[in-house]
Amino acid sequence: LTPDPARAATVRPERAISECTECNSRGPFSIDSEHTIFTNYQKITLQESPGSVPAGRLPRYKDVVLTHDLVDTARPGDEIEVTGVYKHTPDMTMSIRNGFPVCGTFIQANYLRKYEDAYADIQLTDDDIAEMQKLAKDPLIEKRIYASIAPSIHGHANIKTAIALGLFGGLPKVHQGKHRTRGDINILLVGDPGTAKSQFLKYTEKTAQRSVYTTGKGASAVGLTASVHKDQQTREWTLEGGALVIADQGVCLIDEFDKMNDKDRTSIHEAMEQQSISISKAGIVTTLQARCSVFASANPVKGRYDPALSLNENVDLTEPILSRFDVLCVVRDLVDPVADETLARFVVDSHMGSHPGADRATKDAAKKDERELQARAIGGPEIELIEQDLLRKYIFYARRSVHPRWPNKEERKLENVYVDLRRESMGNGGIPIAVRHLESMIRLAEAHAKMHLREHVREDDVDAAIAVMLDSFFRSQKYSVNRQLRRKFGKYLTSKKNETELLMFVLGELVREYGAVAARAGGDGEENGVAVDMEEFEGRARDIGVFDLGSFYSSPDLVARRFTVDKDKGKIVQRV
Repeated sequence: LTPDPARAATVRPERAISECTECNSRGPFSIDSEHTIFTNYQKITLQESPGSVPAGRLPRYKDVVLTHDLVDTARPGDEIEVTGVYKHTPDMTMSIRNGFPVCGTFIQANYLRKYEDAYADIQLTDDDIAEMQKLAKDPLIEKRIYASIAPSIHGHANIKTAIALGLFGGLPKVHQGKHRTRGDINILLVGDPGTAKSQFLKYTEKTAQRSVYTTGKGASAVGLTASVHKDQQTREWTLEGGALVIADQGVCLIDEFDKMNDKDRTSIHEAMEQQSISISKAGIVTTLQARCSVFASANPVKGRYDPALSLNENVDLTEPILSRFDVLCVVRDLVDPVADETLARFVVDSHMGSHPGADRATKDAAKKDERELQARAIGGPEIELIEQDLLRKYIFYARRSVHPRWPNKEERKLENVYVDLRRESMGNGGIPIAVRHLESMIRLAEAHAKMHLREHVREDDVDAAIAVMLDSFFRSQKYSVNRQLRRKFGKYLTSKKNETELLMFVLGELVREYGAVAARAGGDGEENGVAVDMEEFEGRARDIGVFDLGSFYSSPDLVARRFTVDKDKGKIVQRV
């Protein structure tokens, strides 16, 4: 209990005591505690939500005074709505320093409403919900969402898949009312410079409802967690939440993650797994909530990612921090004539379509070509992109209203994958597999079910989660170990749904290998294309457990990516 300084300073300022009315004494005076009225008092700082601040402007903040029953109704990181009276109070320190009266302003709160749900301020109409339900019934909704993630960035299907699953997120669980398991998905992007890692984080900042963007060099342990400092008015210690606290029930984006000091990086261990921040400073012992996903990007130690080394040797990060990321996306800048031509065409079309001086016809033609190239890179030319506003609403609705349940029959498959991954990770020098990765597959499967607005996790959701986890595990290995593991774990990747994607990946690897050999030999290939031997392709398909290739050879995805099957010559040709 403290005297109410706001009331003393603003109720009757003209009666401020300067001398005694009886004896004209000028003091000093002492407070009569018996006749003084005390009340509960708390001062908080209200700041704009980071996601609502326009680019280039700092978040505005204002002090709010809480009294009586409003005290302790909000904690750092909570999103609240305050109704009150805008008042002023004399600032004696500034008045003496400037030589004229200076007043500070604050809000005397009358009512405080706390958003229990992070998306309580998002209002969805019945028409919006009906449109989302219709969109979820589209059999291509998964590919449409992947293609709509960062549409201005070409390719990188694995990163777009991971970001899409991370935005939908899993389900947090509380075991026996005590132990809490997080539902948010953490993602780490590692790779060569110039592969749009920071652009992916910037896109996520604009798409997520609540997000905080920071960099490794510009962030400290105090700035990420919480700080304690003295209040100028009450001279008491106060608590201020950092980036992880402000991003509660949202996404915290950390660029240049490898540039952080080890001490600062260690401070977020608790926040990434337990999703809480424990404070014990200056007599303040408390726990703040940090229920947010962490999307981070890092660069290799040697500048470029070396496939002859494992992930631990390429990135200067410790095993405890790596194990807290659910998905590790390794992106490399490979030389591929076909991919380079497509990328260059996409970038040129993007600049032409976005130029302010271009006419309408040029913009429409460039945008159409750009959308076709982007959709083809994800899933074929028939994929229609989703408008970004609708995509944001779809993600909000799925996170708030969809809570998929687990059937018992899908548990065994996850157990087998975990046991096999655990056994392989012990001796190949890649990322160590722990129980956290089993929980990661559960979260990824729940996020995949949310993407389809399903109330139950199905087999294809589990297959998709396993595919993402295995791809993350494979890419963190050396190149030689990577190929061996893909053959060993091929039985988990040959479901009907992703068999075409897996064969397309194998075919793409062969095209790159044949193209590199042709480039070294100085030849142009077969009619400005790359010809792959069908026997070698079918041999690699058998290595991953795929024996029937008839449906793949007639797949529209093969034609969409400019492949031609010549069974007479025994060649698969990709035209440039």
